[in-house]
Amino acid sequence: MNEPAQIIVFGATGDLARRKLYPALAHLAEDGHLKHASLIGVSRRPRTDDEFASTVRESAGDLAHHLEGLPIAYVSADVTDEASMKALCDRLDAMPGGAKAGRLFYLSLAPSLFASAVEGLAAVGLIHQHEEEKEAWRRVVVEKPFGHDLPSARALNAELHEHLREEQLYRIDHYLGKETVQNLLGFRFHNAIFEPLFNRHHVELVQITQSEPLGMEGRGAFYEEVGALRDVVQNHLLQVLTLVAMEPPVSLEPEAIRGHKVDVLRALRVMSPEDVERDTVRGQYVASEGKAGYLEEEGVSADSSTETFVAVRAQIDSWRWAGVPFLLRHGKQLPRKLTEVQIQFRTPALQLFNRPEGMSQSELRRKLEAGELCARRPNVLTLGIQPREGIQLSFGMKRPGPAMIMQPAELDFDYEETFGSQFAPAYERLILDAMRGDPTLFLRADEAEAAWEWTDAIRDGWAGGASPMRTYPAGSWGPEECHELFRGCEGGWTRGPRG
Repeated sequence: MNEPAQIIVFGATGDLARRKLYPALAHLAEDGHLKHASLIGVSRRPRTDDEFASTVRESAGDLAHHLEGLPIAYVSADVTDEASMKALCDRLDAMPGGAKAGRLFYLSLAPSLFASAVEGLAAVGLIHQHEEEKEAWRRVVVEKPFGHDLPSARALNAELHEHLREEQLYRIDHYLGKETVQNLLGFRFHNAIFEPLFNRHHVELVQITQSEPLGMEGRGAFYEEVGALRDVVQNHLLQVLTLVAMEPPVSLEPEAIRGHKVDVLRALRVMSPEDVERDTVRGQYVASEGKAGYLEEEGVSADSSTETFVAVRAQIDSWRWAGVPFLLRHGKQLPRKLTEVQIQFRTPALQLFNRPEGMSQSELRRKLEAGELCARRPNVLTLGIQPREGIQLSFGMKRPGPAMIMQPAELDFDYEETFGSQFAPAYERLILDAMRGDPTLFLRADEAEAAWEWTDAIRDGWAGGASPMRTYPAGSWGPEECHELFRGCEGGWTRGPRG
């Protein structure tokens, strides 16, 4: 950026700032985006400028030398204390650019402090709703979770909008900063051979999986307040779903894309208690093969009803996707780290190949229609997000020989092989977009609320006794009941690239 900018990180001594934000800023500096920027850390802990700068450089690791020349300062402040916020104001005015610098306030705080922080900033004039009347832009980045249900999300939106316009708010979901997630848009709408197939006429079902091999890692007390549905499904998986299912935008303008994403969330069928009973599975991992169970984790209640696994069969009531199930799955203590989208295309209308010996075409058709036989699904498109970023397309090929026997084959694209191993960290892209004023990869107010409306219906069903808690051994792929979300000949859950 060619204009002066100040990046103010609240929660500057916290884990997220050290693990994600400072390395991302070092990457931005390496790429030349922070030539006119300053970094100011804010936290309640007393610390000198030099001590904070040392923390930032240590967090940046091998990239620390790119931060040389970046003005770094630290202010000890409490967002609820006007005097300390005024001290912050004075310090910012004394930094390069002063009040004429653009200011990005990054709230890496507990969600309960978001509204208080914005109110405190507004009280001393650091943010304002009418930036066109001032000398420079003012923007606020809000970390997830954004609320814990629909009422709290609505209340938080209302509180933030008292001091900020929607255009100044950047609700972050780091998944949208991943290159492979952004590629969902490019892959769908740039390639004419795929976009015509993304609809109910050609797609039988869609799977979206995010699995984690770790347990709580000391975060049991936090997880008790969240659970798998709110921690990952409500945000990460629904964001991926919107990119897979959205209509083609008329342009790449932020509101064109975000508007279509909201349309998908509004078309998600809100579940009744009966739907929750039939179409969701929740579970907790139990001890297995030397791995502790969830109830034995530090900070977890001995009678906890918090789910560590959730699978949902969702429906999108839109012209494009009516009748196509979207199966979402996330869990802790699963066999491997994996995030991927799998699009399963319908079988050919007529089964000409691989017919059982001695069976006529009419008999085969009868058995298929009656569900007595299941035809092989030859065409599956797999979009790998992590840890292996790539795209695989399976199809059938004739086996050499006199008989017309088809066997599976695969086209395989690997990001690392093509582009190298260096992907910009998700936070690097998102911080830069916020500085530039591009909200495309951030959640809009109505988007956050629509996601919570769908999620709350599932939680309400669970609270009413629908879909009882299941257990699964740590290191397995979740409760056996999750396979019942597939119907008839739809198949089963993916086990990841190459099985």
